[in-house]
Amino acid sequence: MIRTIEQRLKIPIWLIAFTIMIPTIASILGTSTVTVAVSHIAGAFGSTRDEVNWVVTSYMITHAIMLPISGWLENYFGRRNFLKIITVIFGLGSLICLMSTNLNMLIFGRIVQGIGGGPFMPLSQSILLQVYPKDKQGVAMGIFSIAVMVSAIMGPAIGGYLVDNFSWQALFIINIPISIFSVVLIHCNVMNNPNRIKVHNPDFIGIISLATWLFSMQVVLDKGQQYGWFDTDWICVLSAFAFVVFMFFIVWEIEHKNPITNLRVFKNLNFVIGTILASFLNVIAYSTLCALPMFLQSSLGYTAQLGGASMVARSLACFFAIIIVSEIVNLIDSRILIAVGFLMLGISTFMFTNINLEYSFTCTILPNIIFGFGLIMAFIPISALALSTLPKTDLSSGAGMHSLCKCVSTSITVSVTNTIVAILSQAHQVYLVGNLSPYNNAFQYKLSMLTAKFLHYSVYHVANIKANAFLYRELLAQSRLMSFVDVFAIFALPAFLFIPLVLLLKKKKDC
Repeated sequence: MIRTIEQRLKIPIWLIAFTIMIPTIASILGTSTVTVAVSHIAGAFGSTRDEVNWVVTSYMITHAIMLPISGWLENYFGRRNFLKIITVIFGLGSLICLMSTNLNMLIFGRIVQGIGGGPFMPLSQSILLQVYPKDKQGVAMGIFSIAVMVSAIMGPAIGGYLVDNFSWQALFIINIPISIFSVVLIHCNVMNNPNRIKVHNPDFIGIISLATWLFSMQVVLDKGQQYGWFDTDWICVLSAFAFVVFMFFIVWEIEHKNPITNLRVFKNLNFVIGTILASFLNVIAYSTLCALPMFLQSSLGYTAQLGGASMVARSLACFFAIIIVSEIVNLIDSRILIAVGFLMLGISTFMFTNINLEYSFTCTILPNIIFGFGLIMAFIPISALALSTLPKTDLSSGAGMHSLCKCVSTSITVSVTNTIVAILSQAHQVYLVGNLSPYNNAFQYKLSMLTAKFLHYSVYHVANIKANAFLYRELLAQSRLMSFVDVFAIFALPAFLFIPLVLLLKKKKDC
């Protein structure tokens, strides 16, 4: 028997939160776990790494497209039905991925999976803010933080474990029982949105322009480094096209009577500032999440599982920080918490500039613990303040736009981080290669020593070539190390610069 709204209102809040968090966590893990399996999938299908990157990209694009339109779809289908529909679609996409016999089929499955997984993040955020009372908003955002931050950080470790010990198919097998279980929970425990508004015919032009912009932008970000960015004509043309489509999308959505996305939420100053801060929070979180495992794997020879395990300390810190911050967020001015959080993020990120080629696994623990506490200390109050001053009828659309901005910032960050590492590594090579000179006494001393050692195994000419090659390999390693140091320094500085922006945020009672 289907419960009435009044009966469903008696369902414990924790059960509603548990119901929506299960598929939300699965959808977020859909991105972070697969990134470590790219090389395994490439080997399975005999494809290049660039081709297999579309397995990640296709999910991110469809995921991002669904974020801003999730509010409209929720109003159209009803919250309960819509949650069940997207859960089934997510499970179906996972089944297609599991049964894939070629790369194209896998990419199609990821597109289906992204369509189902995209709306979960904004929906879960808006549902938690609606069902929890005002004095428990910190707890609500703490639960949301567990889904978003902890699962995103733990994703590489979970994915690395499954891939190294089982196979890449294991990443998709686990989603099928989760989807079935989630549909049952949603049917029993989730009520329809009491603030549901009447919807009009779909804004197809808005949807198409949004999809076109995101697809074009993602192609530029994915292929830019490979093709030399703006040294390539088609990258320049596609970038200009993406910008034009983006501007058209904004103008169309503002002027259209019944837009698919409600851009008018950006009139709310708290929402704008909160979204800027949250987007940069994603920038600094994902830049370190991308750079640190990359350094450990490429420079120190860590496996995918060990590279992901380097984030375990950060995940544990986030978990304990959520428990603490959720309780004190209503006792201390949220702006103080955010400022302290950004300060801790800047300090911890700058601590990673101490990395070297003898850097041990234990050296990552303290910076990651500080980073985890700072991340949650800023994330929870930002998530609450950004949406707290929006009308309840705009919560779903506001949460969708908020999530879209964070998603776009994440895509740009991952691409820019890889690009900065590559460019700065080349720049340091140019600077350091001047030291490999016959006029440099230190270099000549090392070269003579190594040549003498290699003379035990070969003639002088060959030994001298091997000694030069050995020293040049060390130069490349040092150049790459210095590029990672620069990346951490570059992303640490803005964390301090964004602190004054926090003062512009207003609590709901001040509005």
